[in-house]
Amino acid sequence: MSKLFRHSIRNLMLCLLINGISSIILAESKYHSELIFPLESWHNHGSCIVEAPNGDLIACWFHGSGERKSDDVMILGARKSKDAHSWGKPFVMADTPEFPDTNCCMIIDPKNRLWLLWPTIQANLWESALMKYKISSDYQTSEGPPRWESEKVMHVKHGTDFASIVREKTAAYLNHRELSVEMIEWAHLNFKQADDKLTRRLGWFTRAHPYILDETRMLVGLYSDGFSFSLVAYTDDWGNSWDFSEPIIGGGNIQPSFARKKDGTLVTYMRDNGPPPYRVHVSESQDKGKSWSMVYDHPQLANPGAGLELLELRDGRFLAIYNDTEKGRHQLAVSISEDEGKSYRWTRHLEKQERGKGSFHYPSIIQGSDDLLHCTYSYFVPDAPGGGEGKSIKYATFDLDWVMTGD
Repeated sequence: MSKLFRHSIRNLMLCLLINGISSIILAESKYHSELIFPLESWHNHGSCIVEAPNGDLIACWFHGSGERKSDDVMILGARKSKDAHSWGKPFVMADTPEFPDTNCCMIIDPKNRLWLLWPTIQANLWESALMKYKISSDYQTSEGPPRWESEKVMHVKHGTDFASIVREKTAAYLNHRELSVEMIEWAHLNFKQADDKLTRRLGWFTRAHPYILDETRMLVGLYSDGFSFSLVAYTDDWGNSWDFSEPIIGGGNIQPSFARKKDGTLVTYMRDNGPPPYRVHVSESQDKGKSWSMVYDHPQLANPGAGLELLELRDGRFLAIYNDTEKGRHQLAVSISEDEGKSYRWTRHLEKQERGKGSFHYPSIIQGSDDLLHCTYSYFVPDAPGGGEGKSIKYATFDLDWVMTGD
C-alpha cells in the first residue's frame, strides 16, 4: 500500500468521523426541555398538548392535593406563545366545585375549534366518572384561558347487545390465555357489571388525544377502571350526538391512543393493566372504529401499567412514546417504526433513571407545523428543593433525527 493511498484512506476516515460527530451535534441541538412550572408538592398529572393554528402551544393537566379522592382537583392549562422562550402562567381550564376533575385531553378539530374533554368524578371512585367536554373558538389569545362557547356531558349509552358482546369477547380472549383465578374473577365481575344499566353507563373516561379520522368523524378513546377495558366514542356531527363502539376487551387494556395505516386500518395502543407479560396492548378496526379485533400483546413494546401515546407521523411512520419497562416509570422512551408498528427500529430515552429516582409518565405528543415533535409528561422527582417529592409537567421538543441518533 503506497504512502499516498494510506494518507487518502486516513483523510477519508477522518472526514467520515467528523461528519458523524457533526450530525450527532446537529441532532442534539434539536432537543430542548423545560418544566412548565417549578416543582411543587401539589399533585400535577395527566397532561395533554396541542398546537393552535397560530403556532402557540397549549397544555392542560389536572392539579390538586390528590386524584379521585380529593375534591379540590381541577384542570389547569398553560400557553407557550409561538415566539416565547418559556411557558406562561398556568390558568384554570375547568373546575367543578367540590368534585375532582381529572384525566383531561384536548384536540383541535377541522373547524379550528379547541376541545377539552375530561371526567368529573362523582363519588370519589373512578367507576363514578362522568364525561364532559367544552368547545372554544376563542382560545388564541396571548394569555389566560380559552373562552368556552359550550359545555356538555357525554352520556354513554351502549347498544342493547352490550352485555352479550362482553360475554362473547371475554370468552374468546380467555380461550387464548392461560387461565388464573384472578382472570376468572375479572370475567365474572365484568359479566355482572355489564348486566347493570348504571354500572355500564358510568365510569368511562379519557386519557390520550382524540383522533380526527376525516372531515366528519372524530374518535375519542374511553376506558373503564371498573371493567378494565376500553371502547371508542365517535361523533359524526362534532359533538351534537355520540355513538359508541363495541367494547375492546383484553386483559386490562385501557387508555387507548390511535393511528391509521396507509390502507385505512385504525390501530389503537393501550396500557396494560392486566396479568404478565406486561406489554403494550394492540387492537385494530376495519370499519372506522365501530368494531375492534381481539386484543394482543405488542411483541416489542413493554408497558408497566402506565399511559402512552401512539402518533402517526406525516411521512407515514408510527411513533410511540411510553415507559419501556415492565415495572416502574423511571424510563420514558420514544420509538419510531417504519412498518406501521410491527417493529420499532429506533429508540431514544427522554428520561432514564434508576428505579426510585423519579417517575416520568403519562406522555402526550404531537408533530407540530414546524415538523418538530412536542411532548409533555408528568415529572415527579424525590429530591425536590425544600425536601420531599416535587411534581411538575415537563415539556420537551425534538426532531426525528434526535430520536434516530439513539441514547
